[in-house]
Amino acid sequence: MAVIEVNKDTFPEEVLSSDKPVVADFYADWCGPCKAMRPILEELSGQREDVKFVSINIDDEDELADEYDVSSIPCLVVFKNGEEAARSIGIKQKDAIEEMVGGI
Repeated sequence: MAVIEVNKDTFPEEVLSSDKPVVADFYADWCGPCKAMRPILEELSGQREDVKFVSINIDDEDELADEYDVSSIPCLVVFKNGEEAARSIGIKQKDAIEEMVGGI
């Protein structure tokens, strides 16, 4: 499964109504650390069938960024059953992301 790009219209279905935990990557195209983390998220999305990975471009989706208090990027927010279960700010390595997902 690939990382799915979501927007305010698809967010409720893809994230809040998901039957799997969701790792939401709030990012921007101009953000170097965000670009560095993208291949890690792509790799994990191919390995973890039990977790959905989505990305949200904060420049295009500022309403979602505001709603979820994203003030620094990259910001990973893990949702479980439509609720925020974990949050991480800054670039993370694969094992740290797996640990974050494994803890929910």
